[in-house]
Amino acid sequence: MSRENAQMVEDKSVDIEEENIARKERLFAIARWTLPSLMMVLFICGWQAYVTIAQVPHYILPSPLLIAKTLVADWSLLWPAMLMTGRLTVLALLFAVIGGLAIAVSFTQSKLVEMAMFPYAVILQVTPVVAIAPLLQVYVDNAFVAALLCAWIVAFFPILSNTTIGLKSTDHNLEDLFTIYGATRWQRLRYLSAPSALPYFLGGLKIAGGLALIGAVVAEFVIGRAGTGLGLASTLLEASYRFNFGRLYAALILISVMGVAIFGLMSLISHLCLYRWHESALKRE
Repeated sequence: MSRENAQMVEDKSVDIEEENIARKERLFAIARWTLPSLMMVLFICGWQAYVTIAQVPHYILPSPLLIAKTLVADWSLLWPAMLMTGRLTVLALLFAVIGGLAIAVSFTQSKLVEMAMFPYAVILQVTPVVAIAPLLQVYVDNAFVAALLCAWIVAFFPILSNTTIGLKSTDHNLEDLFTIYGATRWQRLRYLSAPSALPYFLGGLKIAGGLALIGAVVAEFVIGRAGTGLGLASTLLEASYRFNFGRLYAALILISVMGVAIFGLMSLISHLCLYRWHESALKRE
């Protein structure tokens, strides 16, 4: 076989291999969405079939069809409750980001501040929010503010912990380089520590987003018992007292949808911030 023929065969084999790789990537891209959707459809169909065939009472296990009807019928009640829970979650996450970043920077800038305050941050984290909520309800007149403080306590620590670790994870060789060039403390923070801490902060943001929703729901459960009527959790609790299980499951589904939406948004923010330069987000060849 001549050299030209051998080269043509080799090029053809490379092209076939590239086509196989591209085909496999397309299949994985399709499967990433179709498989979860298929599983969801099968689960809902199986649920509906079981409830119908076994004639399960709606106060034990409502059917997906009943839940869908309740979502439509009670939307005027569920939508304001969803907005209230969403507002509580977003504000708690926002304050957690502001407070966590500010305290993490102060920890890395002053060892004395870290030694003085970090144990109390840990105490806030390990103390169950269900134990704190009744105290806040006593000392804070506004029920929404009390629930906001509960959700903030839950969401605050992942931001603080991850950002602190990230700010302390800068390359020592680069730190020495900044020292040689006489960089100020602000320049070190802006051009060295902050980029190094960004992946850690975004990881903490993903965790804190879900925890903010969990904290908001738990706070609504505890504080909502006093008749304050906060959000989806209070609606869920009231529905359980009234044995309105269609509304109960509808509220639960909306809470789950909010959690998935928050995780998706946090993941998108992380991807947009990291996909151009960080190893965790770069596409592998």
